[in-house]
Amino acid sequence: MENKWFLLMVRDDFKGGKITLEKALKLLEKLDIQCNTIHVKYIFKDNDRLKQGRITIEEFRTIYRIITYREEIIEIFNTYSENRKILLEKNLVEFLMREQYTLDFNKSIASEIIQKYEPIEEVKQAHQMSFEGFRRYMDSSECLLFDNKCDHVYQDMTHPLTDYFISSSHNTYLISDQLWGPSDLWGYISALVKGCRCLEIDCWDGSQNEPVVYHGYTFTSKLLFKTVIQAINKYAFLASEYPVVLSLENHCSPSQQEVMADSLLATFGDALLSYTLDNFSDRLPSPEALKFKILVRNKKIGTLHETLERKGSDMHGKVEEFEEEEEIEQEEDGSGAKEPEPVGDFQDDLAKEEQLKRVVGIPLFRKKKITKIKISMALSDLVIYTKVEKFKSFHHSHLYQQFNESNSIGESQARKLTKLAAREFILHTRRFITRVYPKALRADSSNFNPQEFWNVGCQMVALNFQTPGVPMDLQNGKFLDNGCSGYVLKPRFLRDKTKFNPHKVQIDSNPLTLTIRLISGIQLPPSYQNKADTLVIVEIFGVPNDQMKQQSRVIKKNAFNPRWNETFTFVIQVPELALIRFVAENQGLIAGNEFLGQYTLPVLCMNRGYRRVPLFSKMGESLEPASLFIYVWYIR
Repeated sequence: MENKWFLLMVRDDFKGGKITLEKALKLLEKLDIQCNTIHVKYIFKDNDRLKQGRITIEEFRTIYRIITYREEIIEIFNTYSENRKILLEKNLVEFLMREQYTLDFNKSIASEIIQKYEPIEEVKQAHQMSFEGFRRYMDSSECLLFDNKCDHVYQDMTHPLTDYFISSSHNTYLISDQLWGPSDLWGYISALVKGCRCLEIDCWDGSQNEPVVYHGYTFTSKLLFKTVIQAINKYAFLASEYPVVLSLENHCSPSQQEVMADSLLATFGDALLSYTLDNFSDRLPSPEALKFKILVRNKKIGTLHETLERKGSDMHGKVEEFEEEEEIEQEEDGSGAKEPEPVGDFQDDLAKEEQLKRVVGIPLFRKKKITKIKISMALSDLVIYTKVEKFKSFHHSHLYQQFNESNSIGESQARKLTKLAAREFILHTRRFITRVYPKALRADSSNFNPQEFWNVGCQMVALNFQTPGVPMDLQNGKFLDNGCSGYVLKPRFLRDKTKFNPHKVQIDSNPLTLTIRLISGIQLPPSYQNKADTLVIVEIFGVPNDQMKQQSRVIKKNAFNPRWNETFTFVIQVPELALIRFVAENQGLIAGNEFLGQYTLPVLCMNRGYRRVPLFSKMGESLEPASLFIYVWYIR
């Protein structure tokens, strides 16, 4: 039956006798077979018996079988087929319930799968499934590892902004390094397309009273501020309808700050939030309440109440000056000091910080300096719920910080506080939006591991989106959740008054035991002549006790269809914060392993059962059809 179907599909293409590689690729496409051109080229060459660059219909059939008839899929099919030729509808039902954990199952789902994926008409009409149809189903998006319930906005979006992790970028205008590279609008466009919701705009005085965007005191090129916000306006809500925060690094004179304010109002119009929302005069609104809104994050003069009293007044020409105490970070001392026991929530923070100083053996900050800052009232009044306030201490914030004030903390200081005062840090991020940004020494635009700051509830963990690597893989994986909306609801223990500490395993935690059976690889990115020595690393990122990785054995000289059949087990204490990363590599004995592809996603967004893991390049581009075939099982 399948032979008859296959010949019917391809015979017209062989009327001339033989076909070339180019026509073979087109015919595979016609048959809905995804394939890597380089792999097909080698398989074509191996099966071109006369070495003429042209193959017969039988030779093409051999190529087709090599690509599509994977032994691991045949084994599954034969397990549930009563005659090893056809799956009855009841067989498919049994497979879906037993292996794919389709709990909300009804018989019509199996019928829909048959109608959608079975290519042989008479088999379809009989409500059955051939191996050809079963393989197509197993290769489909319905069998991906990522749970499609996480592929749309499913979380409660009515919590205050503080309750969400927010996808955030650092120096968004840069597409290379921090010193010499170009500034480019593409930095903003690509970040927004990826669902980024907090963009950084570094603003400086430009010629002809036009503010410019670039990395000050460096040789990076310059963009006009108005051009940047026009691009943001065009792409802001393509990937997500939830609010975009413009984090201004404002170095402009008051006159050019006024130009910025006018440009923001003219470009964004009603989308620019320049007033408090009803019912949110004394508390932060939710992403739902702020849909399609642009928020300005900047320094601000006075209170929200004073801003509202000036509403409708012309603020042009009005300037306020205030003094700001700037604390210069002390770098990590490498002392390896352990975290002291918690002293309390906030009432003993002053004593705690003195204790931290004694434990670390150095002052928290090297020195302080006073700077005078002039702020245009026209720009100041556009800052509503995202006022920037210098972080001084958890105790100071508890006593004086207002609900609409947020902090920016450098990674070194944030890391120190994470290690030595994690509990206090979490209590702080429960109340106030906190942004963590890379240290100035990262001139190459490298990134830190964002996981350690998510672990204490930091909402805006800002990364250099232009730099590929593990940190950006984690960023992309984290925000796959909740429909790539750029907002992910924090776990309850980071929102409520709990005793959670990421450095200490909770006695009453609810761990998850995860088992991954790594079965095979599917058309992995080919190395030289398809002869890659392939291996896979499975790694968990989360709280410190959950950080672990396991590695498969090496399959020699096979990037096309390596088979591992290895099982890995992980016990994850805090699965709500955990990400899992799959990495395929080509073993290198001298220069180190060669990266082939990776995929990262939240542990709780995984489907169970037989699943396909799509692989992505270092730059985050899909490498389809390159993927891993695994079996996932977990209990909690």
